[in-house]
Amino acid sequence: MACTKKTEFDKNAIPTIDSLSTYLSLANEDKLPLNIKKGYNEKALNVILNQKDDSLNKVNLFKVANRYYNISDWKSYLQVTKLILERATNSSDSVHMAKAYSYLGDYYASQSISDSAFMHYYKAEKIYLKLNDNFNLSKTILNKASLQYNEGDFFESEIAVFKALGSLKKQQNVNELYYESYNLLGILYNERGEYTKALEFQNKALKTLEDKSIPTLFQYKAASLNNIGFIYLNWNNYKEAKGFFEKGLNQENLFKDRVSLYAILLDNLGYSKFKLKEFDNLPDLFYKSLKIRDSLGLTSGVVSSKIHLSEYFALKKDTLRAVQFAKQALNSSRGTTKLISTLDALKQLAVVDPANASVYSKEYIRLNDKMLKAERKMGEKFSRIEYETNEIKDQNSNLQEKNKTLVYVFSICTLLGLFFYVYKTQQARNRELLFKQQQQVANEDIYNLMISQQNEIEATRIREKKNVAQELHDGVLGRMFGIRISLDSLDKVDESLAAPKRKKYLAELKSIEEDIREISHDLNREKSELVNNFVLILNKLIENQRNTYDSKLVTFFDSQIKWELVNNTVKINLYRIVQEALQNCNKYADAETIKVEFKSEIDYLILSIMDDGVGFNTKRKKKGIGLHNIEYRAAECKGTVAIKSAKGEGTLLVVKVPIDQKINLHKNDI
Repeated sequence: MACTKKTEFDKNAIPTIDSLSTYLSLANEDKLPLNIKKGYNEKALNVILNQKDDSLNKVNLFKVANRYYNISDWKSYLQVTKLILERATNSSDSVHMAKAYSYLGDYYASQSISDSAFMHYYKAEKIYLKLNDNFNLSKTILNKASLQYNEGDFFESEIAVFKALGSLKKQQNVNELYYESYNLLGILYNERGEYTKALEFQNKALKTLEDKSIPTLFQYKAASLNNIGFIYLNWNNYKEAKGFFEKGLNQENLFKDRVSLYAILLDNLGYSKFKLKEFDNLPDLFYKSLKIRDSLGLTSGVVSSKIHLSEYFALKKDTLRAVQFAKQALNSSRGTTKLISTLDALKQLAVVDPANASVYSKEYIRLNDKMLKAERKMGEKFSRIEYETNEIKDQNSNLQEKNKTLVYVFSICTLLGLFFYVYKTQQARNRELLFKQQQQVANEDIYNLMISQQNEIEATRIREKKNVAQELHDGVLGRMFGIRISLDSLDKVDESLAAPKRKKYLAELKSIEEDIREISHDLNREKSELVNNFVLILNKLIENQRNTYDSKLVTFFDSQIKWELVNNTVKINLYRIVQEALQNCNKYADAETIKVEFKSEIDYLILSIMDDGVGFNTKRKKKGIGLHNIEYRAAECKGTVAIKSAKGEGTLLVVKVPIDQKINLHKNDI
């Protein structure tokens, strides 16, 4: 009997300037030789492989696969289909994954590897079911049903066809699939000997062909006419069978479109005429069918034609040729996986070669048992494939559930970790704020201490001024007044007596001069101490640093700086910056030399602290609290901080503080 043909054509494709379209069109041109068509298809494939992997790319790859299928280049067809499946899987493209599985099912079906074909069809079915794609779902189920029929699993095949029909009821414009369903049901019932039921479904199949949208290219009508004739042939109604075979052969373009079906009809027509004992055109019909089948490599058809020739020559009492064709049929059948062909050949040999009938009968019984076991085993294998595929799906579902649970647990842990981090960060910020508040209090204490010290210095200064004034008034001025009176009195004294007295008075003046110089030096020392009080405080810090740590500390204070004109807030913050910088050097720098400099620029006071230590990466995202404090203090003075450092190259810290523009540190004197 004739099943429908599973291949796609693109005969309406029009070549364009685009090379890919042209290659694909030429690769599907019926008039070109196979090797030329294959060459164009390979060119199209090379173009596609150099394009971006997207949905359109996969569509074009399917076109290439179709053309390999049409020219029976199975190796290339398999490679392209696997490539599509791999790309679709990587991009989670369910639509093209399902189609690729369906194409793989077609490949394994063409190679008679039924279990692999069934497995891939079943995978495609599951995806189409999930996508709610009823059309492709029905098509895939019918492919499974055909496999089950070919392996003798008629019951499961029938169930699958009715399942496909149930899905088709929800759709429109699917008469081609209705045809395939009814046709397969007719074939199934014919195999089971339910000829009335078989005719009913074959007539339904014929009726669906009234839909003109179904392409005539596949010669569905000729196939149905052949199948109806075959039902009558099995029903021993040879006259009716002959009529349907003749109608089938009269279908337009049958030989061109489906030459294999043409050969089936020739053989079936010849066999019905043989049964009717109408020997005109016999055995030519058998020979003609055999020649076509042999050229196409249709082994099962070749076996059938040779068995019919053996029956014909047996009837004609030509035993030699009858046995010859029967043995040829047997030899040909052994090269195929279809045991039914071998059984038919053995059965015919037992008839035409009675001397060896027992041998053939024993092999027939052995192979028949083997075939029944194989059919049963294949049916069980199909069921096992469905079960194992569902089992894997259930395991994947369980794994997905476990993965979801893990995701939930990880999310909760992440949230807890985030909460703990925020909590700790807030604690650190609170500690930092508390530290800044404590620093502010300490700064105020230092400021008050410096003010009180300044006041005390000022009081001492006033007190010393009074003492100096008293010294000048009571001591120096009185003595000078006495010397002046004495010198005036010398004008009235004889010169000889005046000379020793003048010498005495000059010595007294020299003594007064020494007293004045001493007072002057004391005043200058006091003034220096008062002016450089901030420097003295820093010197104590520096002295402590030198006594405590091994690093060499070098200091420089620009003499142009008038510290008494610098705001106390600036002094406090500069002191703290120096203190913090020295602590950082002691902790981290491992320096041999530290240099602290205070320089003056117009309207600016520059503090630079440099070391030759290990340095650090200034681009790191997180800064230490020490550097934050330095930046904070510089900002309080409306100043800027610049840090230059690199690993192994030491560190340079420069603080630039603006001074009130009304104060010129270079020119004003106290």
